[in-house]
Amino acid sequence: MTDPVNGGAAVVEALAAHGVRDVFGIPGTHNLELYRHLPAAGIRHVVTRHEQGAGYAADGYARVSGRPGVFITTSGPGITNAVTALATSYADSVPTLAISPGVPRGKVGADFGWLHEVKAQQAALDAVCAASVRVERADDIPETVASLFERLATGRPRPLHLEIPVDVLEEHWTRRPPVVRTPADAPRPAAAATRALGAALGAAQRPLVIAGGGARAAAAQLAELAGLGVPVLTTVNGKGVLDESHPFSLGAGIRLQAAQRACDAADLVLVVGSELGDSDLWGGRIAPGVEGVRVIARVDVDPGQLHKNVPADIPVAGDAACVLSDLLDLLRTSGADGRWRATWTEQLPGIRAAITAEADRDAGPWAEIQQVLRDALPADVVVAGDSSQVTYYGTVHYWPFGPANRLLYPTGYATLGYGLPAAIGAMTADPRRPVVALVGDGAAMFSIQELLTATEQRLPLPVVVVDNGGYGEIREQMLDRGIAPLGVDLHTPDFAALARSVGARGVTATDVADLGSLAADALQAEGPTLIHYRVDGRAVSPNS
Repeated sequence: MTDPVNGGAAVVEALAAHGVRDVFGIPGTHNLELYRHLPAAGIRHVVTRHEQGAGYAADGYARVSGRPGVFITTSGPGITNAVTALATSYADSVPTLAISPGVPRGKVGADFGWLHEVKAQQAALDAVCAASVRVERADDIPETVASLFERLATGRPRPLHLEIPVDVLEEHWTRRPPVVRTPADAPRPAAAATRALGAALGAAQRPLVIAGGGARAAAAQLAELAGLGVPVLTTVNGKGVLDESHPFSLGAGIRLQAAQRACDAADLVLVVGSELGDSDLWGGRIAPGVEGVRVIARVDVDPGQLHKNVPADIPVAGDAACVLSDLLDLLRTSGADGRWRATWTEQLPGIRAAITAEADRDAGPWAEIQQVLRDALPADVVVAGDSSQVTYYGTVHYWPFGPANRLLYPTGYATLGYGLPAAIGAMTADPRRPVVALVGDGAAMFSIQELLTATEQRLPLPVVVVDNGGYGEIREQMLDRGIAPLGVDLHTPDFAALARSVGARGVTATDVADLGSLAADALQAEGPTLIHYRVDGRAVSPNS
């Protein structure tokens, strides 16, 4: 029996034409015509145990590969289950594409009791994505998919949603050669804007760079600026864009007051690819005119970012790598020879000491955990974290990264349950890269079912669950406000036994020193290994 040439085939062939090799998702009644065509197109499907996990896996896939992460759900509860994952990708500017069926043509908002019917499904997805697009004819699908991939490759990357009515998925498609558009060149700034930035930087005595996630493609240019003697401080999304062992790196501690005071000591702060939001600054601020800061310059591919939260004196709209390349050309022409190096070399040791001392106040057990793991794992390891204390008090400050690393962390949306499925997405994107998931016990229970996905895929993934007995940060916030802790001290399972019950390896570390060897061994296993480590003083089950 020959497979029908229908809207489902149009979607899948368009994905393959755009280089999609892997998709995540869950089959359902209304998306079966997509699943019919995946094998013939050579697209691997990774089934997750929850649509939110599929969205997080696509997000991790995109962050590691640099290609859009794609996932498929069914209509109604399938796609609404993935809304939090899409909102996470939106907050952190990650290019993912969600594909789902929708109600038949002419039935949107009809409230006719259709299976999985949502009052306004496309509107719901449009509220959390850069856009939700509904296609009404099978023959329009290739062009629509081409437009979506063009958008994913142009400007600020953010998630998109494609909705195909179920009757369009089944409709005959007039097969034609695939439509693939060449993405537009990266946007370069106006020459006058670059000259203004170059003149301001050339006149500065103590310039400093803040690099965000939007600077990741400009790692080489940032390294050259640092080589001229300009210190680089990053947001968490920008962590590692400049090797944190570089003598002019100030790490990813921008939330710390000591780091913000370092910005005050500068006479020009150049912000590259960051919105400088509350999730970056934790209530702090970077502001012109505070102590030493006199000029704020901002570079961003999204013009709408240039004055957000911190107004720019010198706004430059353009791709970060292009802008900094042009800027470096101007500096070479003007004879910039690292005259800033001497000034900062004298000040940086004190700045670093103050940053470290402030981070140490929150270090708790988190610092030693990072140190043990980083010493035992390969230098280019990808670390998938969560909105857990072990990540934002630990990995961010105590695991130095370079451009070869990647921290997968839901900075802006600060969700729980991200780390494990994001790690699965990272390993799917590049099976050769070592990956470790490092999460808290509260976060682990949001997506523990995805351990089954890792088991089915036979991923050699260490999943380190650091157990502090529940929602530790919220517990501390309650106590700080004089609120008796409620709903934060959780009964947790025997994690090691739980892992073994689904076919994974499960072990318990009774000493922090054991974490490194257990994680290193897990990278050589034939499937995932959950490593449970308690930091709350409770007794460990003798059966773990």
